[in-house]
Amino acid sequence: MTFPSRRQWMLHATLAAAACAGLPVRAEGRPEKGRVSLAVGGKAGFYYLPLTIAEQLGYFRDEGLEVDIQDFPGGSRALKASLDRTVDVVSGAYEHTIDLQAHGLSYQAFVLQGRAPQIAMGVSPKAIPNYKSVADLRGRRIGVSAPGSSTNMIANLVLARAGVKPSEVHFVGVGTAQGALTAFRSGEIDAMSNIDPVMTMLEKRGEIRIVSDTRSLKGAVDLFGGPMPAACLYAPTEFVERHPITCQALANAVVHALKWLQTAGPSDIIKAVPESHMLGDRGLYLASFTRVRDALALDGLMPEAGPATALRSLASFDERIRPDRIDLSKTYTNEFARRAKQKFKA
Repeated sequence: MTFPSRRQWMLHATLAAAACAGLPVRAEGRPEKGRVSLAVGGKAGFYYLPLTIAEQLGYFRDEGLEVDIQDFPGGSRALKASLDRTVDVVSGAYEHTIDLQAHGLSYQAFVLQGRAPQIAMGVSPKAIPNYKSVADLRGRRIGVSAPGSSTNMIANLVLARAGVKPSEVHFVGVGTAQGALTAFRSGEIDAMSNIDPVMTMLEKRGEIRIVSDTRSLKGAVDLFGGPMPAACLYAPTEFVERHPITCQALANAVVHALKWLQTAGPSDIIKAVPESHMLGDRGLYLASFTRVRDALALDGLMPEAGPATALRSLASFDERIRPDRIDLSKTYTNEFARRAKQKFKA
C-alpha cells in the first residue's frame, strides 16, 4: 500500500477541517499530476462541449495541467479505459458512477458539464413508414453511440415506458459523428438514440422522426420526472482523494468553460470549436447549439435532486440496480465545483 506524503496528509486534513466548519476551502499549490489522461466517448458532440472549450481556449493549461484527451466511440468505451487503468479521469455520464457502485466499484463525479442528457431518440420514416408507437420498435435495429452508453440507457428507458424489453430489440454501436449519420442514412439501423449535432442534422432534413427528446431541461424533466444530471468528470474515488489539487484544477477549467459558454455567441463558437466537430455544416451546427444551450450546466454543481432522479431511472429498467443498496452521497462531490464557482463567479 502507498501512503500519502506529509504534504498530502496535511492538505487532506485542512480540507476536511474547513469542510466540517462550513468554511470555503481551496486546494492550493501545483497539481499532484501535471499530465492527466482523460477518456471521452464522442468528443465532437455537444454533450461534451464544455470539455472542448476548456481544451481549445487553454483553460487546462492555465491551471497548470497538460490534459491528454483520448476519444472513444461511446461513453462505455471511455469507461472501460478507466477500468483498465489506461486513463486517470473520464468525461462521461453521471449515471455510470451509480452503475459502478452497484457492481462494487467506487467512482466519484466532481464537476458537472450538462444538466440534461441532450439525447434524442428517433425513427426512420423510410424504415418504419407506418410507425405509431415505441412498441413498433420490437425486433428493430436501434443505433446508439456504443452499447452500455448513456444513449443506450435513454433508449432502454423509452422502451421500458412502452413495455418493450431491451432483449426485444437489437442495439448497434454507431458512434456520435459521421458514422452515426452514415449508419442511419444507409438503412443499417431503423431508429437511433444519439446526441447533437447528429440528431438535429437528421431532423432538419426530414430524415428522422423524433419520439423522445431530452435536449432541453423541459424534455428531460418530462422523461425522467426530475432534474437529470448528464456529462461530468468522474474518476475512481481513490484518485479523487489522492489528487485533490489536480481535481480542483480540472474542475476550475470546466467551470471556466461553462462561464464562457453562458455569453458566447455564434461567432465565438465557430472560432473556438474545431471544424471537424461541425460535420461539414456550420449552419446546422449552430442551430444544434441553440437547441441544447440550456441543457449545459451553469456552474459545475450537481443539482440536489439529480442523483436520485438518475438512480430511479436506472432502476426502472435494470433489475441489477437496487436503490436501497446505493449510497448516492459517495457517487459525487460538489466541493471542487463550489470552489471553482467562487473563483470564476460562475
